[in-house]
Amino acid sequence: MQYHWNSGAARYATIGLELALSALFGLFVGRWLDRRWGTDWISMVGLGLGVAAGYRSLWLTMKKANRELAETEKAEALARKKYLDGPPSPRNQS
Repeated sequence: MQYHWNSGAARYATIGLELALSALFGLFVGRWLDRRWGTDWISMVGLGLGVAAGYRSLWLTMKKANRELAETEKAEALARKKYLDGPPSPRNQS
C-alpha cells in the first residue's frame, strides 16, 4: 500500500491544534459571558462544549480518513488483480 503523504499528512496534521483551539474558544466565550452576566459557571459549560466540538471534529476527520483509506485499498486491489491477470492469451482465443 502506497499512501501519498504530501497531500494526506498535511490535511490531518492539524487535528490536535483544532481540538485545543475548540476547547480554548469555548472557555474564552464562557469567561466572557461570565463577566458580562456576573456568573461563575458558564466558563465550565463553554469549556465542555468546546471539548465536545473538538472531539466531534476529530471523530469526523477519522471517519473521513478511514473511508479514504478503504477506497485507496480497494483501488489498489483492483489494479493488482488487473495487473496479475494480464492481457488475454492468444492461445485461449478461438
